[in-house]
Amino acid sequence: MSNVAIVGGGITGLVAAFELKRRGVPFTLFEASDRVGGVIQTVRDQGFLAEFGPNTLLETSPKITELIRALGIESRRWYSNPQNSKRFIVRGGKPRAMPASPPQFFTNSFFSWSAKFALLMEPFIKASPPDIEESLAQFVKRRLGQEFLDYAINPFVAGVYAGDPERLSVKHAFAKLHALEQKYGSLIKGQLQGARERKKRNEVAKDRAKMISFDHGLQVLTDALGATVGENLRLNSPVQCVKQVEGGWALTGRATALSSDLGGTSAGLPFTHVLLTSPAHRLAELSIESPSGGDLSMLGEIVYPPVTSYVMGFRREDVAHPLDGFGVLIPKVENRHCLGTLFTSSLFSDRAPEGHVTLTNYIGGMRAPELALKSPNEVRNLVMDDLRELLGVHGEPVWEHVKQWSKAIPQYEVGYGRFKDFMDRFETAHPGLQFAGHYRDGISLSDSILAGFKAAERIGAEQNS
Repeated sequence: MSNVAIVGGGITGLVAAFELKRRGVPFTLFEASDRVGGVIQTVRDQGFLAEFGPNTLLETSPKITELIRALGIESRRWYSNPQNSKRFIVRGGKPRAMPASPPQFFTNSFFSWSAKFALLMEPFIKASPPDIEESLAQFVKRRLGQEFLDYAINPFVAGVYAGDPERLSVKHAFAKLHALEQKYGSLIKGQLQGARERKKRNEVAKDRAKMISFDHGLQVLTDALGATVGENLRLNSPVQCVKQVEGGWALTGRATALSSDLGGTSAGLPFTHVLLTSPAHRLAELSIESPSGGDLSMLGEIVYPPVTSYVMGFRREDVAHPLDGFGVLIPKVENRHCLGTLFTSSLFSDRAPEGHVTLTNYIGGMRAPELALKSPNEVRNLVMDDLRELLGVHGEPVWEHVKQWSKAIPQYEVGYGRFKDFMDRFETAHPGLQFAGHYRDGISLSDSILAGFKAAERIGAEQNS
């Protein structure tokens, strides 16, 4: 019988614990802090709601739907308001709604006729050789042109990755996009034919997946997962060393053996599996003692730019924009301070008191990391400058919440394959050790959830083999 140690109580570790428990596999989850959930944390105050990290979850897989059902929180799941599905992009200093369908694309004036012609010609562009790794910017310019890069891809990447398309690898950061070109020779052809294949797998593309949260924010999900872990959870238990011993692995934290009531080092029984789900920059500091070697410092080279989230509550009459959409993203070429703003109270109800609105603003990332590291007051002033000019804000916020992340989102930059290859080799050389999380399996919240399931399924399969 496997006895599993999970290092890290973020969403991936929690989902892995949930699935192991469902399979009857003994485990212990070690979390360094005094709470589970990692970057997922929600605060509600004076009728306003703010998320520390991600704001929404995409139902891209039936596994996510089944997880919510199994946790008994279906009644607390909220879908985003379909009437506010517009995506605004700043162009010419003003927020403009992006075309939401092919007919709108060709009849709307957002893109020039040269950009529309470039899209029509996309199926005739040759695919790149599979052994050449391009940046996302190179890929988009080759297939769709500069205008698409500037006013579609750049703001999207800033909003999702807090990244720079000139540095992100299309092969690793947008693997499905790369696969479409390699398999079908065209993004348009791939979208049409790939949709049929996703339907067979009962999966939904991220751009079509339903966007959800919960009545009291995303922390509802991690709190429910934490409750299922129960007595198998060890808070305030940072793991500093993982040592290979006879029959498996022993864990040490602050010079003290970390163990499970079902086995572990204190009972003389090692963990047969260790699942590492902490952020890559934390794993780089972890000591691995093994005859096969154990230096994880290379993972410290993965870039995590700083990002600051500044949530503001306003009186509705103090914001001129109708806020009839998801939010507004800001291209780099528009020379603003913020990466973008979510219209939080338009997406979900009960995110602001009656007669008020909540706006979630992001600043920093790869575009301007120095801005995220400024003092909260300086960040506030920069955000307010953008809100006044772009959304017609003419009053002061009545409620504020700021969270600064010095290391926010891992960047799958050109050459990122060396990190994935390193983790593959490390797992092969150290049977029982496994990596899972947003630095390996994709940065979205849905990716991290599916990574937890995949890791637990792999451990379960090894147990039964």
